[in-house]
Amino acid sequence: MWSTPVDLYCERVDPSFWAEPINAITNLAFIIAAIIAWLCWRARGGGDLPSLALIAVTFIVGAGSFAFHTLATRGAVLLDVIPIAVFIYGYFLLALRRYLKLSLLVSIVILALFIGGSQYLEGLLPRGFLNGSGGYLPALAAMLVIGGLTCRQRAGRLILTAAGLFTVSLFFRAIDQSVCAAFPLGTHFLWHMLNATVLYVLLHAAIETSPRALTTAS
Repeated sequence: MWSTPVDLYCERVDPSFWAEPINAITNLAFIIAAIIAWLCWRARGGGDLPSLALIAVTFIVGAGSFAFHTLATRGAVLLDVIPIAVFIYGYFLLALRRYLKLSLLVSIVILALFIGGSQYLEGLLPRGFLNGSGGYLPALAAMLVIGGLTCRQRAGRLILTAAGLFTVSLFFRAIDQSVCAAFPLGTHFLWHMLNATVLYVLLHAAIETSPRALTTAS
């Protein structure tokens, strides 16, 4: 079962390892985003472990997605979706604590509600809704809400910028199957490149607001 091949994107026309070269290679964008973010993290003095953990997860997102777009099996799907979920929920917790200044207990309760609500919403969506992109709508909503609440801060404006980029990214992910006839390469690779930019912008916001960075800036 775990080795059952899956074919979800225009570019893949057979179950071979290198059937999605562009979808596979563009995962380098996540690796590059993680490396640049790490350099920024070091330049800001390091020491911000939550941001460093999210940088590491971003690197793993790229590696996991590469594995999925080459192996393309049911088991490899987990290598793709689990790191993404870890980043979403990890960043959400960081945002509640760092940007909204909520206590750890309150933040954990809200995170649990967010996870439960996201899973519940995904269960309500029709199969194939937005080409499987519906599960990312709670993440978009979270960025809009948190960015809106903190828009007077630079971090809030960066989060809103990330939300705008993520909206475009979701659009390209959603239309991939619809454009196969006209554009056999598909548009999923644009999801990778734009999403890597989204993650970098979010990481940049976190790094800029780390306690050590704020101390250094002052």
